[in-house]
Amino acid sequence: MNTYIRSIFLILFIAICGGAYAQSASKAPQYKVDPYWPKPLPNNWILGQVSGVATDANDHIWIIHRPLTVTDDEKGATLTPRRSKCCVPAPPVLEFDKQGNLLHAWGGPGAGYDWPKNEHGIYIEPSGNVWVGGNDVTDHMILKFTPQGKFLLQIGGKGESLGSNNTTQLGRPAHMNVDPAANEIYIADGYLNKRVIVFDSNTGAYKRHWGAYGNVPSDEKMANFNPTSPQFANPVHCVRLMKDNTLLVCDRANNRIQVFEKSGKFIREMAYETETKGSGSVWDLIPSDASQKYILIADGTNNEVTVLVRETGQKMGSFGRSGRNAGDFHWVHNIAVDSDGSVYTTEVDTGKRAQRFTKSK
Repeated sequence: MNTYIRSIFLILFIAICGGAYAQSASKAPQYKVDPYWPKPLPNNWILGQVSGVATDANDHIWIIHRPLTVTDDEKGATLTPRRSKCCVPAPPVLEFDKQGNLLHAWGGPGAGYDWPKNEHGIYIEPSGNVWVGGNDVTDHMILKFTPQGKFLLQIGGKGESLGSNNTTQLGRPAHMNVDPAANEIYIADGYLNKRVIVFDSNTGAYKRHWGAYGNVPSDEKMANFNPTSPQFANPVHCVRLMKDNTLLVCDRANNRIQVFEKSGKFIREMAYETETKGSGSVWDLIPSDASQKYILIADGTNNEVTVLVRETGQKMGSFGRSGRNAGDFHWVHNIAVDSDGSVYTTEVDTGKRAQRFTKSK
């Protein structure tokens, strides 16, 4: 083979291999369900609607569920006379390790605080402290506990909401995220109010709030499913702080994500599955790993998790479908990741479960 032909083959080889490498390097993460996570609960316990999930610095997985949504058919062991051998509602807050072993369980009404009637949302600070909320029509507060369940702080209270511009009371909050550098907690507020509101995470002192596009929020009734609406729709369902100090907000029923500076200054927005009606498309989101190149969207109406490029909103893939089998979803509600990039999801309505998805090799 002469030198010229060898050079041509070499160029082709480099082009093919280099192209394949570039394609592999830019490939979005893919996932497969772990059908054995979590392990069976002890004490004859059963879960109701699982309305929140978070991971902590130890790669433990925390969920919050709604014991009051366990039906008589499911809690037959608690009835008088006993209806069946199974089951008993588990405590609302449960902590698991990555292998699916239950480590701790606690929560519920107690002295000195207002436990929510319909649990919604959980967040774990880097210090390990646990925040929970609720979205019943009387749940206008969030609560802070130690990892062992000792009460520390309450923001807002039960009763009536005072509107989207009140600085002390919440309005059926959905989700929260702490900025440890500033000791501030951002709250997606929520199912009644139409705003993001910020408090001191140690004292509960009010800091600031804003609505869509960084404007003063309004409680005016507006049509849903409008990705250019001047106001957030209900619910404002998630708030996530990125490592570049941008804040991503789930405007669920307007099928969009809005991006802000921590001050509340609007940066940009991304429309997502804009033809979705029902309960909207953007239920929760989380970066797929530490690089935060991709975000994962929990879409509880279309019942899938979608991989998007964070900076552009480009769809790179998805997993899941509506169904009851392992890996399927019914109202996939919240999402979290651990340090290995494994994904944890929760389901409400009649889904009533948590699932784990590992990265495909």
